[in-house]
Amino acid sequence: MKLRGLYAITPEAADLERKVRLALEGGIALLQYRSKARERTHAAAIVRMARDYGVPVIINDDVELALDLDAAGAHLGGDDGDLRAARKRLGPRILGGSCYDELERARIAVQAGADYIAFGSVFASPTKPEAVRAPLRLFGEAKALGVPIAAIGGITLENAPQLIAAGADLLAVITDLFDAPDIRARARAYGKLFA
Repeated sequence: MKLRGLYAITPEAADLERKVRLALEGGIALLQYRSKARERTHAAAIVRMARDYGVPVIINDDVELALDLDAAGAHLGGDDGDLRAARKRLGPRILGGSCYDELERARIAVQAGADYIAFGSVFASPTKPEAVRAPLRLFGEAKALGVPIAAIGGITLENAPQLIAAGADLLAVITDLFDAPDIRARARAYGKLFA
């Protein structure tokens, strides 16, 4: 599975399924279901919908829910469990790990079996304003690790090209995608950056 392109991360929204469908129609590469509520029925509907579009769904912070829903994989943050144990539980499914602004954490994540790593927040983020900032040089330095690299935090269509130029394979976007006046068109515009 090639991990490259727009990595849409679900917002907390009352009309989430409608928004996700528009993003899927726009051609996102990967979708992460992230919800504080972790509502199984809602998550299952998102996984089914994405499957219809051939888009893998990653469950944030919950390996067991990912397995229960037969999702494509899981993503773990620094405090969300052991990556090595998650790798064993997930088998061939995708495992992602948050590495914040730390190259050494990225090395450890890859050694533990992460299929991709994420750095960020790369820019000021409306979702996590207190998040540590990751310098762009990390993307080039992490290329030697041999796995796809995701950028997250404050990404917009305007600043996205510099992240791709720096070495990001995936752009993890919430606000600039799901708050756009035309979600489908915004997803397509991100996709063109990778063409």
